[in-house]
Amino acid sequence: MAKRVTKIPATLNLISSQPLSQVKKRRTAGYARVSTDSEEQATSYETQMAYYKNYIESRSDWEFVGMYSDEGISATNTKRRDGFKQMINDALDGKIDLIITKSVSRFARNTVDSLQNVRKLKEKGVEIYFEKENIWTLDAKGELLITIMSSLAQEESRSISENTTWGKRKQFAEGKVSLGYKHFLGYDKDFKINEEEAKIVRLIYRLFITGLSYTAIAKELEKRGFKTTYGKDKWHASTIKSILTNEKYKGDALLQKEYTTDFLQKTRKMNEGEIPQYYVEDHHSGIISPEQFEFVQLEIDRRKSQGRKSGNSIFSSKIKCGCCGAWYGEKVWHSNTKYRHKIYRCNKKYKKGEEPCNSPTIDEEQIKEIFLKSLNSLASIKKEVKQNLQTLLKTVYNTADLERESENLKEELIIISKRIEDLVRENAMSNGNQVNFIGKEERLRNIYNEKFNKFKNIDEEIKQKKDKENEILGFIKNIDSMENSYKSFDKDLWAGLVDYIEMDKEGIAKVIFKGGTVVKVEI
Repeated sequence: MAKRVTKIPATLNLISSQPLSQVKKRRTAGYARVSTDSEEQATSYETQMAYYKNYIESRSDWEFVGMYSDEGISATNTKRRDGFKQMINDALDGKIDLIITKSVSRFARNTVDSLQNVRKLKEKGVEIYFEKENIWTLDAKGELLITIMSSLAQEESRSISENTTWGKRKQFAEGKVSLGYKHFLGYDKDFKINEEEAKIVRLIYRLFITGLSYTAIAKELEKRGFKTTYGKDKWHASTIKSILTNEKYKGDALLQKEYTTDFLQKTRKMNEGEIPQYYVEDHHSGIISPEQFEFVQLEIDRRKSQGRKSGNSIFSSKIKCGCCGAWYGEKVWHSNTKYRHKIYRCNKKYKKGEEPCNSPTIDEEQIKEIFLKSLNSLASIKKEVKQNLQTLLKTVYNTADLERESENLKEELIIISKRIEDLVRENAMSNGNQVNFIGKEERLRNIYNEKFNKFKNIDEEIKQKKDKENEILGFIKNIDSMENSYKSFDKDLWAGLVDYIEMDKEGIAKVIFKGGTVVKVEI
């Protein structure tokens, strides 16, 4: 007997559980996005907004619930797209049944983001219609098509990112520099000096040279009522450090300090040698002279290498204990009385578990007096000191021989590197003995590493000598401008001439000047 099969039609929607016979308008929203702020794209943005509003309202089976949009935002990921995120949240909350958008690439150029959002919406019965590709996401083949189209869009983003990166690096190689001048203290568009802001930059450098720390400089700027480039009253030590170490303030430009590691997430990383950098000299007018800028870099390195902690006073980290070698710190005596005053003493003088240092405690007036005495002694022998320093420059700090050796090693490294490449290529094209090949390659690489380490050491020695040479030249320049005698304390001379003062327990202060000259003064 033949079987008879009767089909019983579905009466409920599989996803929403609503009766299929029930006539209900689909709550529909539009989504528009453009990725730049250009006038042409702005017109496209306005056109998209108007088009989808009219399109949705023209359908009798759709109910327009609103437009969502993001203007001038890249779509490689959805983290910073507020309009997009609001739309997804509203759809998941049951406020939207259908989303209309221009294309898959407008929705997302990231395959993972695209599929995750489509699937989340699909679980809630929310459909997306991509007009250009004619894809409906609740359709059986919708997800496959979206995967393909999203992958293509993602590759397009990769291509655009690589082309943009290539263009920027080509500009860097040609010495072309772009500058976010809106928040660059001291400069307006096209590296034009903003004289009002330049005064603040020069003050920052001057305060650092006198001995103040980053934090102390920030407090001084706040005290004087200067505002940051963002219009804020609060200055930060990190901002001061950035200004003091930015080569653009002397008229040069180091390009490609950072680079993008992931075109999808827009992750930025400091360039530590992974990609080339380009240094452009005399690119624009500097606010700070090159000599002053280099002096500040030397001073930063000096404070760091000697473990000095710059304080709020020009005398901070300039006084050293002759007993234990620790630095003197600033203290306040009688802080809540009319006898309140600052003193300086060894930071380890009363350190727990250790014998107290016998080095004397001194105040600011005593420091000034010591400096004046040493300055006048230096002034009386400045001609002799200058001659000695010039002799040092010609002998001890002459780097000509080291530079020649460095160049020779560099050429040798290039030759060895080429020999290793040739050996690898030769081995790849033959069926020779691998043991012999490995032995030859290992010997060449050992020679390369040995010479490379020597090359690095020589370059470091050259740098140290050059730094010392610059320090001595700066000191010579200062003593050339010295008077024959001084009667009052000069903080600029203090900052420019003195490296530090060593306090002896016997009541002798040794003033060590930056050129290496030492003058002893009785306290």
